[in-house]
Amino acid sequence: MKATETAVLAEGLQKRYGEKRVLDGFDLAVPYGTVYGLLGPNGAGKTTAVRILTTLVRLDGGSARVGGFDVATEAGKVRRKIGLAGQYAAVDEILTGRQNLEMFGRLFHLGAKRARQRAQELLEQFELTEAADKGAKTYSGGMRRRLDLASSMILAPDVLFMDEPTTGLDPRSRGEVWESVRGLVAQGTTVLLTTQYLDEADKLADRIAVIEHGRTIADDTPAALKNRIGGDRIEVVVADAAQIPDAVKAVDRVAGVEPDIDLEALKVQAPVTDRVAALTEVARTLQDDGVVVEDIALRRPTLDDVFLRLTGRKAEDEEEVAA
Repeated sequence: MKATETAVLAEGLQKRYGEKRVLDGFDLAVPYGTVYGLLGPNGAGKTTAVRILTTLVRLDGGSARVGGFDVATEAGKVRRKIGLAGQYAAVDEILTGRQNLEMFGRLFHLGAKRARQRAQELLEQFELTEAADKGAKTYSGGMRRRLDLASSMILAPDVLFMDEPTTGLDPRSRGEVWESVRGLVAQGTTVLLTTQYLDEADKLADRIAVIEHGRTIADDTPAALKNRIGGDRIEVVVADAAQIPDAVKAVDRVAGVEPDIDLEALKVQAPVTDRVAALTEVARTLQDDGVVVEDIALRRPTLDDVFLRLTGRKAEDEEEVAA
């Protein structure tokens, strides 16, 4: 992809902290006008990559351009092109929503009149007008996050970096943030999103890059990534761990491939082609063999399946290692 077609372009990024190599040839190309998801276990290098791309940390090797400017030699120009929303809402709880936005406007040297105008525009854009003159401490988690997103949009950046933006939010608040992100992209903003919630990436991202040990190990659309591990999957949950071998035998006979086994969940699963016939045959075989089944179902592959296949672990098993 040409540099002129990308909002964010990273090639061979390197970063070390002492003896630890956090980024080891990391590549990324984010087209304009898209939501791009960056997934990976803690310690894989996601946050370090974002810090380099937002000029907060200097790279040790490779190159990166954001909004057409080099992050190493044109940091000031890059900063005028971007916005950044971290994991936690950076709002002043003592101030009202309006005052928070006007304060950020003044910090960005907009001038008092333009800061007031921009605050009103953003309050309307993020559907915060009814709560505009209430203290931010009274806002729900979703409202605080929307206010935080609004503050990151004071200068209407071309590229918005969102580092795990819905951490700790309830499902309703997460949905509110998702709608806000979709609205930003519809208006032309490019979003680079890091998240540990794979359903979030699935719902929001046009493309996804998976990073592991400081390198990109996969880069494609969510649908294409899921297609890598096959189509429909049959899933059997047994009541007793001793019956897992019988379930494996039944599923293997129908699917024709070695099933995946989750001992903790007492689950056996494998890809199948003829959905209904496979389900019927497996159910009949399990019954004939006297296997007590807690659940049996057909389902589509998810990004959790992709993550497990690519990294060898589930998303919720991530290591708590800073990077």
